[in-house]
Amino acid sequence: MNPNQLQRTRHWPRLPAPNKALGTFGDANCMEQLLVRCANAIESNDATLSQQILWVLNNIAPSDGDSNQRLTCGFLRALVARAAKTGTFKMLTAALSNSNITIQTHKFSIIELASFVDLTPWHRFGFTAANAAILEAIEGHSTVHIVDLSLTHCMQIPTLIDAMAGKSEGPPLLKLTIAGATEDVPPMLDLSYDELGVKLVNFARSRNIILEFTVIPSSSSDGFASLIEHLKLQRLVHGTETNEALIINCHMMLHYIPEETPTIPFSFEDATPRALFLKQIRSFNPTLVVLADEDADFTSTNLITRLRSAFNYLWIPYDIVDTFLPKGSKQRQWYEADICWKIENVIAQEGSHRVERLEPRGRWVQRMRNTGFHGVAFGEDIVTEVKGMLDEHAAGWGLKKEEDDLVLTWKGHNVVFATAWVPT
Repeated sequence: MNPNQLQRTRHWPRLPAPNKALGTFGDANCMEQLLVRCANAIESNDATLSQQILWVLNNIAPSDGDSNQRLTCGFLRALVARAAKTGTFKMLTAALSNSNITIQTHKFSIIELASFVDLTPWHRFGFTAANAAILEAIEGHSTVHIVDLSLTHCMQIPTLIDAMAGKSEGPPLLKLTIAGATEDVPPMLDLSYDELGVKLVNFARSRNIILEFTVIPSSSSDGFASLIEHLKLQRLVHGTETNEALIINCHMMLHYIPEETPTIPFSFEDATPRALFLKQIRSFNPTLVVLADEDADFTSTNLITRLRSAFNYLWIPYDIVDTFLPKGSKQRQWYEADICWKIENVIAQEGSHRVERLEPRGRWVQRMRNTGFHGVAFGEDIVTEVKGMLDEHAAGWGLKKEEDDLVLTWKGHNVVFATAWVPT
């Protein structure tokens, strides 16, 4: 595209004047409306209109702009990727070369990933709340079996081991079973799970804790079926140890189990993959289930609904990054590439390839209750510990309680929730 074309064209067909329906170009609301109109044009195969809007977006949303511009640029990339999947729109990929639609996600070393998750409370909030609840639940147990379903590759576990090592009655035997993901979802690690296990076992040994590490290659696409079968087999062969605590730790992984928007009123049918997974977990009669995840809804089959929901949630990580990482830094590039991956998955992918299917806290609460769990409130000591962690970060972070649960906020907006459950 000739860069002078945009200046010669005064009015885009069927687009309202910016100062009326859309507001000022560069305003978040304006950008959201342009993205929605573009998505509608792509879905209706209106190549002319979608091309015109994409050109506008390409000029007002540079990848190195402010947080709203970078957010919009991420959605621009995703819409180009979606459009390019059809023959009618393949020319858009070449025409919008400035949009740089290729996303370069980074594979982290252990040290890099540990530093990365410590940058903000996004993951540390769930770690802190979950670990405190786990330590309370395992009091008096000589053996602790943790089934760790975590997006962050066991980054939560070293802190938990440290805390266990300091227990006055002596540390328990620790069994750690993890679902070795068979899909590449950011953040990605540059070493195998077996290598990760060796490092964790050695770390535990340095704290005088015996750690038995087991990795079960397992896919979220079938509700971690191979992990469930492994746990069933273990119970059949070894039975249930009388003094063993079984902890199911779910950190931002359950939303990868396939799910579409439930009917209204929400029925949460037993046959859905998420309901079946939770039913299986309930059958193990766990000592505690901890569930932490992002508080948003990306499950709709409707592209526009998903786009609006994602745009009004994913502005948060773009806004946050300006508070702790300088422009041009490698960590910032890694951080924003992972957000762009999420955006593209929500917008450009469909079917089994669309794995980012977040559900809000309220829906997970209902799911857990329907499966035979009841919530456990986080005590004041845990709340104090979480607040202390938040004090280490930027002033925009906050904490609130909703029923028995804790919710991490940024400038008053819900970000991540943490819940704890025991069998009814």
